Order: sequence, then C-alpha cells, then structure tokens
Amino acid sequence: MTISWTRRRVLGTGVVGAAAITTAACGIGSDSSPPTTAATSGGTSPTPTSDDFSDTEKVINFSNWPGYIDIARKNFPTTTLEDFTSETGIDVVYTEDINDSNEFFAKVRIPLEQGQDIGRDIVVLTEEGVELWIAFGYAQKLNRELIPNAVNVIPGLADPPFDPGRQYSLPWQSGFTGFGWNTPLLKERTGLDSITSFEQFFAPELAGRITILSEMRDTMGLLMNWQGYDMANFTNEQFTETLQVLQSKIDDGSIRQVAGNDYLAALDSGDAIASIGWSGDVLALGGDFNFAMPETGGMIWADNMLVPVNARHKKNAEELMNFYYQPDIAARLAQYVQYVCPVEGAREEMAKIAPKLVDDPWIFPTPELLNQAQEFMTLSIEEGETLEREFYGVVGA
Repeated sequence: MTISWTRRRVLGTGVVGAAAITTAACGIGSDSSPPTTAATSGGTSPTPTSDDFSDTEKVINFSNWPGYIDIARKNFPTTTLEDFTSETGIDVVYTEDINDSNEFFAKVRIPLEQGQDIGRDIVVLTEEGVELWIAFGYAQKLNRELIPNAVNVIPGLADPPFDPGRQYSLPWQSGFTGFGWNTPLLKERTGLDSITSFEQFFAPELAGRITILSEMRDTMGLLMNWQGYDMANFTNEQFTETLQVLQSKIDDGSIRQVAGNDYLAALDSGDAIASIGWSGDVLALGGDFNFAMPETGGMIWADNMLVPVNARHKKNAEELMNFYYQPDIAARLAQYVQYVCPVEGAREEMAKIAPKLVDDPWIFPTPELLNQAQEFMTLSIEEGETLEREFYGVVGA
C-alpha cells in the first residue's frame, strides 16, 4: 500500500522548513521576522558530537508522548521495552514529557542552540518538528547499517519531503486527528451515539464540555475544512476568518479547554464529553470512548524518532529503532496503542496475536479512510511561526 503521507496528512503537512520557503503560496507570513537560531541569537552553532558512549554506558534516554507505548498485560507479561533490555542489556529511561511539540521545543531550545547534550538519545517529534530540527542542525544522521530493519518502513512513509530518504528519522507511529467522545455521556446529553460534524461538536448541549488541541495545524486544519476552505491552498483572509469562528466559540463558552495530550485526562474523568483528539489516544481509553473523522475531513500524520545533536548514546538509540522495526514487535506495540502501524509485515504478525485487529482501519487504514486525506498548505518556518502566533493569540495557549 503506497500512501502519500506527510504529517497531519488530511489537514496539514505542518512547517516544512527552510527548504520550502520558495514553494509557499498565497503570501502567508510575508511580514514575519526570521526565526531565532544559534546564528542569530549569538549562540554556538551545534555540531554532532564525535563521542558516543554506547559501548560503556548501556542506557538510552527516550522522550515520548503520553500513552504511546505498551504496558504489561495478560498475553504479554513483559513490555516491548523490557524485552529490548533483556535482549540487548541496554536499559531504557523512558519519559513521557512531550505534551505539545512547540512546548517541548521551547524547553530544550537553548541547550540545542548552545550545542549541549539535552539528556535525551531519542525524541519523538511531529513532522514539522523533525523538519525544524534538521534545518537548524539539531538532529544527527542515522547510521542505517545499524538499523537494517528500517527497510520495513511502509512505502508511504519511506521518503517524506521533510526528511528525504529518512536520513535523520524513522516513524514511531502514525494516526488520525478527528473527534473523540465519551459515548454514554454524549448519549445522555445529546441523544447521539457519535459525532461526525462540527455542528454536533458545537451543539449547545455540549457547551463547556469540549476541548480542542493546542497544535495549530490539527485544530485549524479541521476547522478550515469545516468552513469550506482548501487546506492545500488557503489565503490569509480565510485563515483569519476561521480564527474568528474559533474566537466566537471560545467567547460563547463552547470550549472548555485548549489542550495538548492532556485532553485525555479531561475525557477520561468525564470533565470533557468530546474533544478534537488523536485516534489511538481516544480508542485506548476503553469501550466507553469512540473516535471518528469529521464528514468535512480529518487528518493523518506520523510522529518520528530522531537522535538529538550531541546525544551520548546514538548507537544504542539506533539499536532500539532497529528493534521496533521488527514486524512482531511493531504488531505488539500497535495492538496496545492502536495507532497506525508504520512497519511492513506487522499486519501478518497481528493475525497471530490479535486477529480481530487485522481489519481495524485505525491501525491498518482502508483506502476509503485514506481517501479523506488532504494536505495542509506547505509553509516555510517563518510562515508557520506567523500562523502559530495568530492562533495562540486567540486560544491563549
């Protein structure tokens, strides 16, 4: 199956970086100032360290998003991380400290600009995040000889425009952006069993009980589709008009919270009944929760592993990447997180451990589901930063 995927495919490729400056359309962001980099901030330009302590320090520091890895369960009393450690002798310090891509970048930006080790050997970033880290020299090239299983990446993710040939990154998981909801609470409030439109999402009965994502491309992409605009080719005026719609929904009390990955806590507790959210997150909450993409279009995206500049354990990190690109390991991970699996052969392995999931479109998407795909307009770093400033000016995130 070949899929022309980019991050947030249905509603957005995200910031595509310096290489895309000449291709951006419509003049969006033309009055923005260049982004701050080591060169413009007075910091030292980072260069990859020649020191790799992997042979003497059997450890990996791994930063990821919440709810993005398996835990021990009946059929598999050990986790994939525990099995990796048993197989290799390498301990993994796994931290769920990425809640929002911009928030995480702000946390590590200064040491990155100064060429310092940020204490992480693998980080999982959005596609626009990978683009930015590569453009600014914050990512190390992978040694593909140490990751032979990387040949198993599905064709649609093997050669993305933000990292041609996957020289710096590999997909961790992919997924959809759409509506998530608590079915019993939704039924109680509205009489509905599902949400498939923004008219239903913004129903008066749900006022103050819905959340939206703090990721600009996710929220604005879905909303611009709802407004009838073309995500692949919108104007400044259309973006502004959609922001005004969003502002009205904030002002009238419809929206309870603008959230990163922490929207899950509000859904799980019942404080929120519905959210703009991510497929695997919502489905992993259990049987009371469900997910659908809007009739006007959803989004598909991939989050990606990379090794930061000056990481101490690059070779160990590459060994872990190779481990997770074994189809049987990829299937175990996908069975738990229920995101789109980026590894060829995992579907066949899934048939051995969870046959009911082989035909689950949220893990192995059907052509019909993928046909809803639409790309967000290609943006330069400057243009993306301008639109994000406008967005955050409205949502206050």
